[in-house]
Amino acid sequence: MPFTDATTMPGLGGRLTLVFGLLLAVSALTGWYTGEGEGTTVSVIGWHTGTIGKVVLFLGILAALLICLREFGVDLPDAVPESLVAIGVGSIATILVLVRLISIPDTFFFASRGIGIWVSLVCAVGIIVAGLLEASEDL
Repeated sequence: MPFTDATTMPGLGGRLTLVFGLLLAVSALTGWYTGEGEGTTVSVIGWHTGTIGKVVLFLGILAALLICLREFGVDLPDAVPESLVAIGVGSIATILVLVRLISIPDTFFFASRGIGIWVSLVCAVGIIVAGLLEASEDL
C-alpha cells in the first residue's frame, strides 16, 4: 500500500514533483490570455492556444504520473533516474510556456496575458527545482 511507512514515502523532491505536476496540468486549463471582446471579457485557456497548450497539459500529467507509478512499484531503469526525467519534463514545459508567454498567437490579438500562464510558468520551474531537490536526496 502506498505511503505506509517511511521507507516508501517519497521525499520532499518527489512530493513537490507531484504537486507541481498536478498544478501544471490544471493551469493548462486556466486562462492564459484575457481581453475585452464585444461587451464582455474573453478568456482563452491554454488548451485552446494550439499544440503547445496541449503538450504542457500532458507534461504536467507525466510529472505527476512519474511519482504515482513509483509508489505503485513501477520503477524506471537504473540508467534513467527519476530526478533526471523530472528535470527534463520541467525544462520542456518551461520552454513551451515561455514561447507562449513571449509570442501571443495571432488569433488572440485582442488579448493580454492572463494569470494562468504565469501559474504554468511557476509550476514548470517548480518541477525543475523539485527534480534537482530529488537528485540531491539521492546522493
